[in-house]
Amino acid sequence: MPSYFVTGTDTDVGKTYVSAILLKAASEAGKKTVGYKPVSAGCEVINGRLVNEDASQLLANSSLPVSQDEVNPIAFVPPIAPHIAAQDAGVAISAETIKAGYMHLKAMSPDLLIMEGAGGWRLPLGDKRYLSDIVQQLKLDVIIVVGMRLGCLNHALLTAEAVQRDGLTIKGWIANQLHPDMPRYAENLDTLKAEMPAPFLGEIPYAKIPANHELAALTQQLCE
Repeated sequence: MPSYFVTGTDTDVGKTYVSAILLKAASEAGKKTVGYKPVSAGCEVINGRLVNEDASQLLANSSLPVSQDEVNPIAFVPPIAPHIAAQDAGVAISAETIKAGYMHLKAMSPDLLIMEGAGGWRLPLGDKRYLSDIVQQLKLDVIIVVGMRLGCLNHALLTAEAVQRDGLTIKGWIANQLHPDMPRYAENLDTLKAEMPAPFLGEIPYAKIPANHELAALTQQLCE
C-alpha cells in the first residue's frame, strides 16, 4: 500500500491543493484513497468541534468513509505555529497520537494514503521534536511541493537536502505555480528540473488543474 508524506518548501505553497488533486484523481480512477492531516492550526469551531479547512479538503477528496477527527486528530484554533498553539492551550503534541492515527488509516488498506505536513519539512512539535522525526519513524517516501515564487530555488534544494539527510527517499517533486506573472518562471522551473535530486512528477499551472491524462499517469505511478 503506497503511503506518502507531502511536504512543502514553505507554508502556503499548495500542499493541500496538490494533495487534494492527487486524492481526487486516484479516487476517480477507482482507487481507495484517504488523506491524513495529523496536525493543524487555524480551525473554526463548528457544532462544538474543531474543523480545519485543509483537513476538510483532504476529507472531501478521500474515497474511504472517514471522519474529520480521523483525518485530523490534533487541531488548534489560532492560525499560528502548532507547537505555540499547543503551549497556549497547555497541552503537548503527542507523537504517539500522530502515529496511531496513521496506522489506523493504513489498516483500512487504501490504495493511496497521503499524509500532509504543516508548514515546511522541519515543523516543530515542541520540546525539540519535529514532525519530520515521525516521518522518519514511519519510513515514508516524501513528495515535495515547490511553491513557485521568488526564493523557491533555495527553499526547494534545501528541503530536498534535509529530507535526504534524514535518510528518506524523495518520490519526486511537483511545481505549483503560485502567481500568474512570476518573473522568469520557465527558467526557474528548468533550473529545478536540472538541480533537484529527485524525479520531476509534474507541474500545476496557476489556477489550472492538469489534464486528466496527466493526472491518470501520475496517480498510476503513485499507486504502484
